[in-house]
Amino acid sequence: MVLYSPNSLLRTLATVVLICTASLHAQEAEPTATPANLQGIWRAQMPAGDYLVSLSAITSLSQHEYMVEGAGKVSEVNIATQGSALARFYFLEPAVPQAPGGVGQSAIDLMKEKAEEAVGRVAGADIWTKVVKSYPVATHAHTIEYRVANKETLSKLFKSAERSWTLGKGETFKP
Repeated sequence: MVLYSPNSLLRTLATVVLICTASLHAQEAEPTATPANLQGIWRAQMPAGDYLVSLSAITSLSQHEYMVEGAGKVSEVNIATQGSALARFYFLEPAVPQAPGGVGQSAIDLMKEKAEEAVGRVAGADIWTKVVKSYPVATHAHTIEYRVANKETLSKLFKSAERSWTLGKGETFKP
């Protein structure tokens, strides 16, 4: 028969409680978002959602513009990866009607400017940062899309992604 002294039982019990408490705290602790956690990751925190990509998975980065018949000019940044998804960030500049011979063009331009100001004041004006698709006509399979508010934001986004990718350092872009 083994007998334990009250002091040895208390020490054993205290050790068990200490180990259990430490174990519980280790399980409850969540990792904090520090720059070290994003090392090797480029992140875009957009109004419509977040995009994260491993720098080593990026295969190409492009910035370009093109016209869409009846819609206007599209300025776009694409991030292609080794996977099947393509990230597309774009700004759509609506087509502005041109007055014949330039007569009255300033009135058309003024109407466009006033319309943009009005939209900016309306609640829920974040419509300009939301992607709008017309299925099935405009589906882009495997495309992750984000619409930006202006060309300046798009340019800053491209520079951020380019810097992060070429230097191999994680970065977070926030418009």
